[in-house]
Amino acid sequence: MAQYSIDDLIYLMQRLRDPESGCPWDLKQNFASIVPHTLEEAYEVADTIERQDWAHLKDELGDLLFQVIFYAQLGDEIEDETQHFDFNAIASNLIEKLVRRHPHVFPEGTLRSERTGASIDEAQIKANWEAIKQQERDGKARTGVLDDIPRSLPALSRAQKLQKRAGQVGFDWNDPMPVLDKIAEEIDELREAIREGRQEEIADEMGDMLFAQVNLARHLGVNPETALRGTNQKFERRFGHIEAQVNASERDWEQYSLDELDAFWNEAKAKGL
Repeated sequence: MAQYSIDDLIYLMQRLRDPESGCPWDLKQNFASIVPHTLEEAYEVADTIERQDWAHLKDELGDLLFQVIFYAQLGDEIEDETQHFDFNAIASNLIEKLVRRHPHVFPEGTLRSERTGASIDEAQIKANWEAIKQQERDGKARTGVLDDIPRSLPALSRAQKLQKRAGQVGFDWNDPMPVLDKIAEEIDELREAIREGRQEEIADEMGDMLFAQVNLARHLGVNPETALRGTNQKFERRFGHIEAQVNASERDWEQYSLDELDAFWNEAKAKGL
């Protein structure tokens, strides 16, 4: 097989967007229309890693890289010089930012500079990283503590980032126990809303409870998005066992009681599924 380079990929993208001989589908796309595909490709990369499907990870990473190449081509087509960019500009901006954020690796602020001497404490590295990111935020038009946290993030991930950012300025508990108390408080409020049948308040209290649970995960050092994906996978495995038992029997689903199905679930659990 031929061995292609990033330059070949950029050329391929240019051909796909050629107004006369390009692909009709690619020519119809714009920045906004590509976003759903970018999110899908990112999730497929995450799923492949979680399943440890290393044989297909290269393909999924390639699909994700193509999204960047597509955006770069769209940027290269912008005629306004103040808005124009291409792939090299993306790479250059990224390198400059990473060099700036890693003074413990690039002490002189240049790509070729190297650190000598003793290693730096990890806590200090983290503090420096956050300080540098705050400086970058201060240089942007939106300077509020929470302003640059993308609204398009999955809700669990965005909740975690909101809480972390607020915690950096002191709005946080010092340990997980008060968070557990907060979860219990939110559960009581949800129970009351359910008893009174107030649907709008039920949704509101449900959100508060989930937000508090994300906060607990953060305090415990658990990524809530990763934890929930793991539980989803576990549910699929155990439900798959239930389904296999039902299909192997001579009975239909509706002929099983919940207790009988739950017994199959416990069998799956006992098998470590």
